[in-house]
Amino acid sequence: MIGMAILQPVVALTIWTMIMWAWMYATRIPAMSKSPNIEAPSKLVGGTGKDLDAVLPPQVQWKAHNYNHLHEQPTIFYAVAIVLAIIGQGDGMNALLAWIYVGLRVVHSLVQVTANKVMVRFVLFFLSGLVLVALIFHATISVFDIHI
Repeated sequence: MIGMAILQPVVALTIWTMIMWAWMYATRIPAMSKSPNIEAPSKLVGGTGKDLDAVLPPQVQWKAHNYNHLHEQPTIFYAVAIVLAIIGQGDGMNALLAWIYVGLRVVHSLVQVTANKVMVRFVLFFLSGLVLVALIFHATISVFDIHI
């Protein structure tokens, strides 16, 4: 189908998000169970994941922070990618840009959950943002029928 290639990177990023979800729980639950600052996880009441920043090691929480980040800017990516697919503009350059966006987000995740170097993360986030702007630009000129 015309314009649908962009849906592959959309699905790939959702798969990556769920990999991060699993990684978050695979590290967070054991850390909670071992933490002297937390009573038995089964007895916890209320609170948010952010409350765990004060009691769990940063390396454990980095996975949770990244999982949350994958629900922020990527929501714009999902929206614009679906628009491009619907209007038949999800192939070629737009599909390539979408794959570049996903690749940058995956690398950003890996940096954040391992070394968590802020400047490296910033550069990756900024570059992914530029790619997202390009996708939005392409959607804008197509949806509003702007001739450049």
